[in-house]
Amino acid sequence: MSTPGTAITRRGALALGAGAAVIGGLGLGRSAEAAPESKPVKLTPAQLAGQRVIFSYSGVTPPASLLDQISAGEAGGVIFFGGNITSLTQIAGVVAQLNEAHAASPVRSPLLLMTDQEGGLVRRLPGEPVLSEKEIGESSDPAAEASAAGTGAGENLAGVGMNLNLAPVLDVYRVAGNFDDEFGRSYSMDPNVCAECGAAMITAQQKLNIAATAKHFPGLGAATVDQNTDLVPVTLDVPLADLRSIDERPFRAAIAAGVRLVMTSWAIYPALDPKLPSGLSPTIVGGELRQRLKFRGVTITDALEAGAIAGFGTPAENAVLAARAGMDILLASAQDPTEGQETVATVADALQHHALDPGQFEIALRRVLALRNSLGLSARLRPFISPNVPRRLSRLHDPRPA
Repeated sequence: MSTPGTAITRRGALALGAGAAVIGGLGLGRSAEAAPESKPVKLTPAQLAGQRVIFSYSGVTPPASLLDQISAGEAGGVIFFGGNITSLTQIAGVVAQLNEAHAASPVRSPLLLMTDQEGGLVRRLPGEPVLSEKEIGESSDPAAEASAAGTGAGENLAGVGMNLNLAPVLDVYRVAGNFDDEFGRSYSMDPNVCAECGAAMITAQQKLNIAATAKHFPGLGAATVDQNTDLVPVTLDVPLADLRSIDERPFRAAIAAGVRLVMTSWAIYPALDPKLPSGLSPTIVGGELRQRLKFRGVTITDALEAGAIAGFGTPAENAVLAARAGMDILLASAQDPTEGQETVATVADALQHHALDPGQFEIALRRVLALRNSLGLSARLRPFISPNVPRRLSRLHDPRPA
C-alpha cells in the first residue's frame, strides 16, 4: 500500500451460454418484503466480472465514465484517495452521487466504498484516527488506543457513507526507518503488540459495520526503505519459521477477531513460493492463508498497477492471474477509470473462455456479494430465486461467507 504525503497514491457452469448468466435476485429488491416482486436478471460476463473490481479516479468529481460503469452494473466499488477529498461534506456528496448511479444498476448489493484511514500520516479523510500505528504501539495502553483508533476510523467513514477501511497494517517491522516504520505504519517490532493492537482496531471498526482489512499478508515488515512494491519487484527472503512465528502472528489474531478482508502484498517470499508474488500465488493465497490459517473472509489485492508485478503483465492481465490465485477483489487504483474498465473486460473474457475456472469464480463472487450485502444499511435480503436458475448459481446469494 502507498506511502504517505499530500500526493499519496496506492503505489503511485457460471455456464455463460450465449454470453449471459441468469442470476435470480443478486441483491434485487431493497427489502425482504419487496424481494418476491422482483424479477430475475441476466448478468453479462462484464457485469459478473465488474462485481469484483474496485475503480478509482482523479480529482474531486467522479467522471461520467465511472458513473456510467456503475449504472451499467459493471463496477463493485470505488477507492478514494486524498486528491478526491476536500472536506467531509464534499466526499459525502460524492458518495451520494455514486449510490444514485448504482440505483440504476441491475445489481442491488451495495457498492464497496473504501479508503486508507490507517491513522497518522496515512489518512485520506480529515479527522480520526490522529495517532499513527507506531504511536499507538508505543503508548501506555496500546490495545485501548488501537480500539479508540478503530472507533474513530469507523465513525469517520460511516459519517460520509463509506463502508470499508483498508486498515490496519499488520506488518511487524524489523529495523527502525524501514519501509513500514519510515511513516509510522507498523505498531511494533513485537509481533504480540501488533497482534493485540490489530485485533483491537479491527473489532472496534467492525462493531460500527465498517469492514476492516488486515494488510499486507504475509507481511512486509522485513522490507527495507528501498523495497517499495509500488515501484520495484521485492523479494523478502525471510525464513519460514520467522514468517510464521513473527509476520503471520498478527494475521492469526486478526482472523480470530473476525476480520472481514485480508490484503496480500506483492512481495515474493521464497520460503513459501520462490517464483510468484503473494497476491499471484495459489500456494500463498489458497494454501497458507485459506488452508493453513483458515481465513474464510474476502481477499483483496494491493494495487494492480504496482511496479512489483509489472513484469507479469498489464494490470488487467495481472487481475486475471490474481483471480486465478484465489484473490476475490481486484483493486484498480491508478486513479483512472480506464484501468478498471480494462480489468473488467479482461476478467470477463477470461471467464468466458475458461481461463478462469467458473466454479472458483462463483465462490469468489459469492464471498464478495455476501460482504457487500452485510454492509448495506437496509436489512439483509432474502433473494428471490427463479425456479429456472441453476441451483449452484442461486447459492451465490447465500449471505453467509463461504
